[in-house]
Amino acid sequence: MTRSLIAIAIAAGLLAAAPATVHAQQQRPAATAAQAPDSPSRLVLDNTQRILSELESRRAEFTANRGALEAFVKREFDTMFDRDYAARQVLGRHGRGADEGDIKLFADALADSLLRRYGASLLDFNTRLQVRIRSESPLPRGLGVKVSSELLRQGGDPIPVDYLIRQSGGQWKVFDVQVEGVSFVSTFRRQFDAELQSKSIRQVAGELRSGRLQADADVE
Repeated sequence: MTRSLIAIAIAAGLLAAAPATVHAQQQRPAATAAQAPDSPSRLVLDNTQRILSELESRRAEFTANRGALEAFVKREFDTMFDRDYAARQVLGRHGRGADEGDIKLFADALADSLLRRYGASLLDFNTRLQVRIRSESPLPRGLGVKVSSELLRQGGDPIPVDYLIRQSGGQWKVFDVQVEGVSFVSTFRRQFDAELQSKSIRQVAGELRSGRLQADADVE
């Protein structure tokens, strides 16, 4: 996942941000699911304009004050992202049976590293993009739903973006974003696999926190 794709993934993830309460679960066709007020598809649609509008209206402020940008991104990221569950997916086999405290340390350190490294790239994000929902489908084993969408841009091909969303604490939250078929989770699972073969989760989290190790989307 290149730097440009991870920037899109973070931005696209922010577009899905919403502390929406989960109501009774029931399967809906994709067309009607996008219209239902409590559906993940509707959350993606409804929150797009809010986030894009704030990015555009505060662009000058965010350019002059990176602290304000970081606070905005962190607030929205914390609202929409199931960071502990996503961290477990990134850890993969290394996270099986791991201490919950260690998982949380890694989750927080990974999120902070991502936002430090890529958060400022949101200033270059095209706020005139439109979002089109293509489908909403259940994930295997009842893990949640996949919302397939496209970011529509003038003069360019649509950018396919898929959100993997699950229920957490009575809210829909994103745990993976796939841009042009490239997974946020899989990208960082590959990066940290070698580190975790020789170090504990707590050690890797400490190196992320200190900056000795960085979440790097350009690692193949």
